[in-house]
Amino acid sequence: MQIWRGVDDVPADLGRTVVSIGNFDGVHLGHAHVLREARETAARLGIDTVVAVTFDPHPMAVLRPEHAPPTLTSIHTRARLLESADVDAILVLGFDREIARWSPTEFIDRIIVEALHAGAVVVGANFRFGAKAAGEVATLVEAGATRGFDTVGVALDGGPQVWSSTYVRQCLATGDVAGASEALGRPFTVRGIVVEGDKRGREMGYPTANVPVPPVDAAPADGVYAGWLTRLDTGERLPAAISVGTNPTFDGERERRVESYVLDRDDLELYGVEVEVAFVERLRGMVKFEGIEALVETMHDDVRRAREILA
Repeated sequence: MQIWRGVDDVPADLGRTVVSIGNFDGVHLGHAHVLREARETAARLGIDTVVAVTFDPHPMAVLRPEHAPPTLTSIHTRARLLESADVDAILVLGFDREIARWSPTEFIDRIIVEALHAGAVVVGANFRFGAKAAGEVATLVEAGATRGFDTVGVALDGGPQVWSSTYVRQCLATGDVAGASEALGRPFTVRGIVVEGDKRGREMGYPTANVPVPPVDAAPADGVYAGWLTRLDTGERLPAAISVGTNPTFDGERERRVESYVLDRDDLELYGVEVEVAFVERLRGMVKFEGIEALVETMHDDVRRAREILA
């Protein structure tokens, strides 16, 4: 799969394409539905190449940064997921104030027609684009009639709650990792490099692999979860009890972290290793304990329940 980091990277000899446009953050089941329709449209029109157009950063991070949503997937992860959804190429548009000022017509002409030579555009039925989100599916239909491309607006999917990146974020904000997984079609994951922590878990018999969570990245609500830790250097997948938060029992900690205790293992050396942590089920919320003894007793129970869930 090809990744183009801007219009200048698009090959000049690119043939006809089918284009799908969106943030694609999370690449959830609703996105997958749109991309399946794009592939079917390509087959119907005899076009070989399906291109996904996405934006980095999220437009809200430029237009109203105080309201920008946390990111579900990095561009690297998004590209991997889009490739698995049968996309041939990705155009990553660096969203800035200039692009934000483009009218719908300018976006259509510069990106869809001139850069990508679209034979068809396939988007969700609620797709909006251009300055002040003035463009919609009907705008694409009208423009396509004179510029030589078809437009397919795909009905929103899911139920009873429509699948969307917003819905996934809402699930995560309440700790409903099972609901997020249902909308994503896979467990929600956090990736990062294991850093050295305060070693309190090791002292209590539960050594953890600690991954910092940047403020701009989405993560489940503070609490304890059952899930899986995968070493990305070896591919080894290990069952884990996972804590998300700032360890309120110990004063002075402010950095939010994902801390994974690999069940029944105290021999792992993971510092500096990139890992992926997948969340399966919430065990409990975060609690500030009065002492270490109560904390350790609860951790015993967390591990027992995690083992049962992951068995």
